[in-house]
Amino acid sequence: MSLPQPVPPSWKDLGKSSNDLLSKDYPFFGTSLEVKTRTPSKVAFKVAGQRDSKTLGIAGDLEAKYADGKNGVVFTNTWTTANILKSQIELENHIAKGLKLDLTTTLLPDKGSKSALFNVIYKQSGVHTRGVLDVFKGPTFTADTVFGRDGFLFGAEAAYNVTEGKITRYATAVGFNAPEYAVTVHGLNNLNTFSASYYHRVSPDVEAGAKAIYDTKSTTSGVALEVGAKAFLDSAAFVKAKINNAGVLALGYTQTLRPGVKASFGLALDTQRLNDVAPSGPAHKVGASLTFDA
Repeated sequence: MSLPQPVPPSWKDLGKSSNDLLSKDYPFFGTSLEVKTRTPSKVAFKVAGQRDSKTLGIAGDLEAKYADGKNGVVFTNTWTTANILKSQIELENHIAKGLKLDLTTTLLPDKGSKSALFNVIYKQSGVHTRGVLDVFKGPTFTADTVFGRDGFLFGAEAAYNVTEGKITRYATAVGFNAPEYAVTVHGLNNLNTFSASYYHRVSPDVEAGAKAIYDTKSTTSGVALEVGAKAFLDSAAFVKAKINNAGVLALGYTQTLRPGVKASFGLALDTQRLNDVAPSGPAHKVGASLTFDA
């Protein structure tokens, strides 16, 4: 008798361990601040702002979120400095166990543009599937499914334009997840772009990963490669480093100053331009982020 299979990750989370290792906690694009608070009435507020070091522009957003875990209902409203209003309502396990309904709307009053996405997500032992209807764009229906068994993962995605009556995008992926490592291979953009990634927890304090991307439509030949690692210094701090085949070295340091307060610092160096006297454009980047979570 076979053991019950766990719920596999969603399509967008295939290869997530490697993607998080290589993309998160490197705040070298500017300076950011995020403040999160919660009320006894289950309402959470989040204020976030970021100053881009290249454009010197400041963007931010204010988010209010109400979550009723007992009844599986979540309401989220966001207002950004670009005057974009976003609303989201989520209903989970109401109609059937493992079924989640999600409606996300966006309104830009200045331009009169709007969007609405209706998501249906269903997950059970060994399967995780999703359907998305973009009401005002097309309309377009996108579906993706991931099957999992004994650590092996098989997934596919397709987008169908209802008005034009044709498939506009398709992709596929295979992978294997184990407690200490994960390997994923994607065929994206109508199988014109291929990526392979791996993640390895070397020890409780060290993680490593890499990702390679080959675009058959790219004007530049070759494979883009990025490799990185993460090491915990203690229970409150860790460092990260990564480098790609273009010679860009990125470093990150994150420190928990106290419970609910976290600071991160990032640095990106173009190792091929270290000796340039007057480089054309910024060759190196530095940034920081501060998070308060009360």
